[in-house]
Amino acid sequence: MKAAGTTDSAAVMKIMKDTPINDMFAKNGRIREDGRMVHDMYLFEVKKPAESKGPWDLYRQLATIPGKEAFASPAESGCPLTAAK
Repeated sequence: MKAAGTTDSAAVMKIMKDTPINDMFAKNGRIREDGRMVHDMYLFEVKKPAESKGPWDLYRQLATIPGKEAFASPAESGCPLTAAK
C-alpha cells in the first residue's frame, strides 16, 4: 500500500505483480497475471554422515529449477478461470 500510495486493491496488486520477490523464502519470484507466485525451486540430496563437515552440513544442492519450469503455466493448470486468458 505504501508503494502504491493507496489502499485500492487493484493498484496494490499491480505494484505487487511488478515487484520481484527475493527474500529468505523465494529467489527470483514474481506474481503472475493469474495471481500465482512462482519462484525458483531447488533439488537437494541428503549427505552421508562421512561427507558432512559440521553439524548443519546436511544437504548438497543438485539443481536449481527456474520458476517458469517448476510451476505449471496458466494454460497447463486446467483452471477454467485462467484458460480463457
